[in-house]
Amino acid sequence: MKRRKELTEEELKIIKKTINDDEAFEKFFRNCYLKNLRPATVEYYKNEFHGAKKFITKQLVECQQRDIEELILQSKKLMKVTTINTRLRALRSFYNYLHKNKLIETNPMKNIKLLRDRQKAIETLDNKEIERLIKTIRKQKSFVSFRDEVILLVFLDTGVRLSELVGIDVEDIRENKIIIRRTKNLFERTVYLSEITQEQLRRYIAIRGDVKTKRLFINHDNNELKPHSIQTQFTKYGKKANINKRVSPHTFRHTMAKRMIMAGVDAFTLMTILGHSDMTITKRYVNLWGPDIEQKHKQYGALKGLKL
Repeated sequence: MKRRKELTEEELKIIKKTINDDEAFEKFFRNCYLKNLRPATVEYYKNEFHGAKKFITKQLVECQQRDIEELILQSKKLMKVTTINTRLRALRSFYNYLHKNKLIETNPMKNIKLLRDRQKAIETLDNKEIERLIKTIRKQKSFVSFRDEVILLVFLDTGVRLSELVGIDVEDIRENKIIIRRTKNLFERTVYLSEITQEQLRRYIAIRGDVKTKRLFINHDNNELKPHSIQTQFTKYGKKANINKRVSPHTFRHTMAKRMIMAGVDAFTLMTILGHSDMTITKRYVNLWGPDIEQKHKQYGALKGLKL
């Protein structure tokens, strides 16, 4: 039988050099380490790839756009939109890397957009709730409760992330400021403390004393404090204080941002204090909590001051 001039798709696949998932993951994560991505980011990618493979029967490197679309449709039956979008972001990074380095011919994520989701209200604590929380913490009169009071003050004063707070060393405290080294975007920044936080922090350091760990915040065994412990503690305090909102480090961060905006701080300054890498989230905060637009128009309208 006479051979065809052109090879079939199956024959082309035999000739073409292919890569399997294990090889692709090895190259992708090597690149992550070379870029010095945070361990938490690498772990996030690993978890999302593992989760995606539960929905896709073929190799991830063999996926086409329709496979990703099917993954989305199946995921919608079981997962929240925000969870699906988190997975899609991880897959986008993975396929962008493979396509850029010519390890796959087509990028299955090229035309895939994140799912639209309703913007939920961002919860913050008001003055009375903060005061109730402080009173609840102070009732215990223990090292742990005093430590947690100081942690709360630092959160509300600076807006630092939980991961940043647990990474603070004693030597990072400089009178009225803290040097934040363990940041999300790897850029160190300085945050500032009010007088009351400075005073309580000095008292805490005196009570803390000299221990083996250099971390500022420690547990009752004098070891460094873990993020999960802080989260658990404040959830308990919130329930005891009868606060019907999520009481967490992220809530404190939002509360600090809102209070700063209501006090008149500009978006660029807030972005710098919070350590945002771009203005997107900061602008959302300003839009949510900024001064009333009608009042701004009355104050700064283009015709104000003209004698017409």
